[in-house]
Amino acid sequence: MYAHTRLNINGGSSASPSPPSSPRRSPRQQHHRHGRGGKGGRAFLPHTSPPLQRFLYFLLSILLRRHGLFLFAPLIYISGMLLYMGTTPFQVPSVVRGPPPGSLYRSPQMFRKLWPDMKSENTTANALMTAWQHPREGQGWRPCISLTPADAGLPKSNGYLVIEANGGLNQQRLSISDAVAVAGLLNATLVIPSFHYHSVWRDPSKFRDIFDEEYFISTLKNDVMVVRELPEVIMERFNHNISSIINLRVKAWSSVSYYLEKVLPKLLENGVIRISPFANRLSSEVEPSVQRLRCLANYKALRFPEPITSLADKLVDRMIKHSSNSDGKYISVHLRFEKDMIAFSCCVYDGGKEEKFEMDVAREKGWRGKFNRTGRIIRPGALRMDGKCPLTPLEV
Repeated sequence: MYAHTRLNINGGSSASPSPPSSPRRSPRQQHHRHGRGGKGGRAFLPHTSPPLQRFLYFLLSILLRRHGLFLFAPLIYISGMLLYMGTTPFQVPSVVRGPPPGSLYRSPQMFRKLWPDMKSENTTANALMTAWQHPREGQGWRPCISLTPADAGLPKSNGYLVIEANGGLNQQRLSISDAVAVAGLLNATLVIPSFHYHSVWRDPSKFRDIFDEEYFISTLKNDVMVVRELPEVIMERFNHNISSIINLRVKAWSSVSYYLEKVLPKLLENGVIRISPFANRLSSEVEPSVQRLRCLANYKALRFPEPITSLADKLVDRMIKHSSNSDGKYISVHLRFEKDMIAFSCCVYDGGKEEKFEMDVAREKGWRGKFNRTGRIIRPGALRMDGKCPLTPLEV
């Protein structure tokens, strides 16, 4: 047998045999094929037909096919739904959630609800009368101050400590007590603290205007050396400008070890250091020897001068006389419900838009954009739930 090739390599003298012809279709099959429009079964209209009619025929031919039906079924369904929603009112049920319990100021409503029961309260037992009689189990009340013997003496000072007490009267008192503890820890001589002039209170008072300066110095003489001002030789080093003294930026609630490792070397190097501001710059968890100095300053050395003491005695006598129905017993409470305190807390009460405006102005005036920094989020409801909102007079 000879192989056949597609190429005419012999000059065309021989041709490859043609394939056998296909069997003829039956007349019935031919009629069935051509009867559906010939050429692939598509039906074509004459070109003279109107365009709209041609388009409708084309759309109908696609829909009659199985694949076309699957393609257009979702479109038809969506169109029907849109027409239905446009003619029939359609409302999606929504769940309205109220604020979490305890996140809103509702004390007036609560007071009106409880007041009848409070007036009808008939018991004689008063928990406040026994609050100070039973401390923690297994412990008793004992003083935190033990005076140092007069002949103990003080070692040579490592230098001078200058602090600036900031905040209100309560913060200033705590700052002074912490300064005494830090001075004793560092074996430093404490300069009578100065008070930061706050833009809110605008109080120019000095230490001697609020506390008995002489009594403060004499009470601490066996524990911490205290002087009214820096020696002249040191002031000359800094051109008589205390602000020129190196200011250590100590973090809040710093530990005893931080002062010994970071602050003491600076004191030994320069002979004088300044820490401003000084509020809350010593940890509450300190050694007993350091805590003793803190207590000594707060409960013993800090005493109001005579003008303030005499005014306080008058107020106490007046309270006793007006408390004759309770055998002269009364409770004194410092509410601290002040504009700056409320503004700093970022809590919301029931003053509405007027309250919000006043608090925003107070925050900007006292703290200059501290509460508007980028990324800072204030949640008044969470603050109230956490118990961080100042109590109103009604709540007290």
